Amino acid sequence: MEKPDVLVIGAGAAGLMVAYKLTQKGKKVTVLEARNRTGGRIHTINHESFFQHAELGAEFVHGDLPVTLNLLKEAGIKYHAANGEMVRYAKGKFTESEQLIEDWDLLIERLNELKEDTNIYDFLLAEFPGDNYQSLRDGVWNYVSGYDNADPRKASAFALRKEWQNEDEDAQHRVDEGYCSMINYLAKQCREAGNNIFLSTVVKEIHWKEKQVKVITDDGISYEAGQLIIALPLGVLQANEQEMGAITFHPPIPEQTKAIQTMGFGAVIKFLLEFDKPFWENSATKKLAGKSLKPMIFLLSDEEIPTWWTQHPQRSPMLTGWLGGPAAIDKKDYTLDDLLQQALQSLSNIFRLSIDELKVNLIAWNIVNWGDEPFTRGSYSYDTVAAPEARRVLNTPIDNTLFFAGEHLYDGAAMGTVEAALTSGVVVAEKILG
Repeated sequence: MEKPDVLVIGAGAAGLMVAYKLTQKGKKVTVLEARNRTGGRIHTINHESFFQHAELGAEFVHGDLPVTLNLLKEAGIKYHAANGEMVRYAKGKFTESEQLIEDWDLLIERLNELKEDTNIYDFLLAEFPGDNYQSLRDGVWNYVSGYDNADPRKASAFALRKEWQNEDEDAQHRVDEGYCSMINYLAKQCREAGNNIFLSTVVKEIHWKEKQVKVITDDGISYEAGQLIIALPLGVLQANEQEMGAITFHPPIPEQTKAIQTMGFGAVIKFLLEFDKPFWENSATKKLAGKSLKPMIFLLSDEEIPTWWTQHPQRSPMLTGWLGGPAAIDKKDYTLDDLLQQALQSLSNIFRLSIDELKVNLIAWNIVNWGDEPFTRGSYSYDTVAAPEARRVLNTPIDNTLFFAGEHLYDGAAMGTVEAALTSGVVVAEKILG
């Protein structure tokens, strides 16, 4: 086998993007992927019994994001707007909810006055103590742990301020044929240029010196190249040496290893439930809610599984449930049947339907606990107070030989997104190409 110029570990969005960009410039690249599929945290399923192009992983394009949308355009992949009403269910009532958190403007005002970074939990306790602000503190906790998948006791107040000031909630899209159509395009381009993508290839060791790398897999096969890109999820990089998917460096890279451990990586459990029909659109629900829920895209509640969304504006009988942050970590060891029961109980409480009724109408279901996936070990990154310095360390190539790529290394408003992963891939490719 011809020795490639560059090895890439990880065939997710970042790894495939950097491989694609290098391939375009004539570099020979070999990609090694531990899973039996490409995509990483992008995982579109197309089961016969399921809604087509259902997303077990990344689903939305959160804003008019240039790298993602330009790649979709280049690949000829269509996408559509994913907008609708945000509905809140609380204390037995449905209300349309634009303002998710009480005293939001005051929160932003106080954040803008913050001079030194701290975690958002301590910030709230200092700035908004007492019973009068309990609702604000609860709202921020739920939002940070849900949307950002973060532990509020670790999440950077500065990073959240930046995120909240740059949100573009009116611009949200879904990829028509699923995000994996984009992944498949990148992989196809790499292969057609004569490069290899090896699946079910678990890297265990990296032996390196300047401009010389050898990686060894768990079955003893070795691959060599002049440069190596490590495009693995942060959760895998943070794994203990004995855990599946963990990688050992020879010689060690202590500065980078320390930086990796100071960054935040979230947790999420995602629920896909397909029913025989969209019961939330029927007359009984309309009467219960006091209005039609046909325009609803997001449903927020205080239930065990608090966040749900529809496929609006497409009409579909599928509901997607979402549990993130510390609450997802607490359920890390739950069985899928237990999680399904909690999901159905949450919907039962919201829509006043018995669990038996819901089960009778349930055609198919799929639940993924991303924290329990050995080659992911979580959802996506979030900034801790130490994250900016950690990113600086990890974004600096080691002897022009070892490079890190991934959404956790992106420094912009679209943190934790496919856009972040793709952008990181582009940046690393540019560094290698000089």
